[in-house]
Amino acid sequence: MNNKQPVIYIVEPYGGSARWHNPNLPMVFFDDAVVTRGDGVFESLLVRDGHPVNLQRHFERFSNSAEVMDLAAPSFEKWEEATSLAIAEYGDGEAKCTWTYTRGRKSTGHPSCWVVVQPIAEEVLHQREKGVKAHVTERGWLVPADLPAKTLNYAATMATMRQALKKGFDDVIFTDPRTGNVLEGATSTVVSFKGKKLRTPASPGILPGTTQAALFEHATAEGWRCKSKEMTIKDLEGADSVWLVSSVRVATRVKQLGGHKFKAPDNEQEIRDLIDAALNS
Repeated sequence: MNNKQPVIYIVEPYGGSARWHNPNLPMVFFDDAVVTRGDGVFESLLVRDGHPVNLQRHFERFSNSAEVMDLAAPSFEKWEEATSLAIAEYGDGEAKCTWTYTRGRKSTGHPSCWVVVQPIAEEVLHQREKGVKAHVTERGWLVPADLPAKTLNYAATMATMRQALKKGFDDVIFTDPRTGNVLEGATSTVVSFKGKKLRTPASPGILPGTTQAALFEHATAEGWRCKSKEMTIKDLEGADSVWLVSSVRVATRVKQLGGHKFKAPDNEQEIRDLIDAALNS
């Protein structure tokens, strides 16, 4: 078990230097929009070998989320500086890095911004290796079709996850209640493999996946046929294997989808190597 303390750096929203914050002291005020409204955006990155993985793609999505939420454009240099400082202090080993950007205190109108680098949860590492059973459920709320934002308001998603856990599942795959098409996981992008073909759902309201984008770019260069398309649960059930890909968990194989069970594919290690290579390229 990794008992390292989280490392926190405050990002000054108006161009000041990043500053260290003691993780044992409070930081967010009672009237911050993240507390009262869940009003803000975030981004999670994997740290490997002392570097944030997929940095540019994450920052582009972070900036898009801020734009959708009418927050001022974040400075790449400032967030990169704070991230580098936090990673250097954290030290060796894989870690999870989170960027948080909120609308800030109502009393001041100034945004709140910070970076955290911390150990990856044991459960996440276990699911990477062993896979998950995924509950299939309709997503009961609509997401804007143009640039969905990665917002801090995850209450409905987490409530759905708790219900799935009570039913004996480990994760969730959402479907569109209007069309029945597959959307995404609770915190991941769905990718199916069949032969040398990779497919990921293309439907309005899906948050673009940074890990999926890196995977498709690398896999295409390696001769795999990659495509985003509308998909149904039947499409997933007909695949050789289905994976949930995300920044920190990286990739976990879906062992069971609702009542449908998948056998481990013969090329499981090849798929894992492909995804790792995509993140390291």
